[in-house]
Amino acid sequence: MDEITEITDLVTPLKEAVDRWDSLGWARPRVAVVSGSGLAVDLGERIHGPISLEYFLPFPCHPVAGHPHEAEVLLPVPGRPVLYYRGRLHSYQGYSAYETVFPIRLAALLGVKVLILTNATGGLHVERKPGDLMLIRDHLNLTGLNPLRGQLPPEWGPRFPDMGAAYDPALRNLAKDLARDHGIALPEGVYAGLAGPSYETPAEVRMLQTMGGDVAGMSTVLEVLAAHPMGVRCLAISMISNPAAGLSDTPVDHADVLAAGKTAAASVRTLLGALLSHPGLLAE
Repeated sequence: MDEITEITDLVTPLKEAVDRWDSLGWARPRVAVVSGSGLAVDLGERIHGPISLEYFLPFPCHPVAGHPHEAEVLLPVPGRPVLYYRGRLHSYQGYSAYETVFPIRLAALLGVKVLILTNATGGLHVERKPGDLMLIRDHLNLTGLNPLRGQLPPEWGPRFPDMGAAYDPALRNLAKDLARDHGIALPEGVYAGLAGPSYETPAEVRMLQTMGGDVAGMSTVLEVLAAHPMGVRCLAISMISNPAAGLSDTPVDHADVLAAGKTAAASVRTLLGALLSHPGLLAE
């Protein structure tokens, strides 16, 4: 199936997914959270769900360790329903760029205005240790994919969107202030997004360092590319799960990623909880 046909086929399923949401009688969310590998922490009172993400998808949902692939709605403060995706889709699972961001576009069509993403990453510098957090200020899209290709419907955003502030500066400032209030170190850095699922080679790590990358991962970039043109303000937080290849004598393993998620769980839960309940989260 070529990309143009594929994108045409995805417009109707997205509308059908919105109808499925409404048929459940669930509150329409204003904020969405996507959890990364091993980071599906509990974030407060649940008012709807959980339900399998596959309920909304027009294609099968393939399992990945550390990603429950569930959707639920939280209510951290009155009047602010939060869509919580426990786990995400990745292109390395065999999905096209459009399929990978289907849940993100669904969130935008439901009325989400703020998207908070977490992910597990390899640290590209020795000072970044497993369990550390990093606030993403920019990214390198090295996936070879882009969900904006094709003849997209106008409601999905401008044809040539500016990405200069894709990681919303005001949200980043809020996250840094809250992290400081709770004693959580949260430096900023650049996320290098790669296709995966193989981890980077030592030579690739040196290349990414030269290009200005601070961490490397296999998600997030496509989601931000889809959300930002639709008027959704994005905030992304990386959890360093392991040193990238060549920075340690230990081979990189997915089990280590999940273990680091447990180490960072308390900080992630605290920071996300503070963000979701903050009165300024939805302020422009």
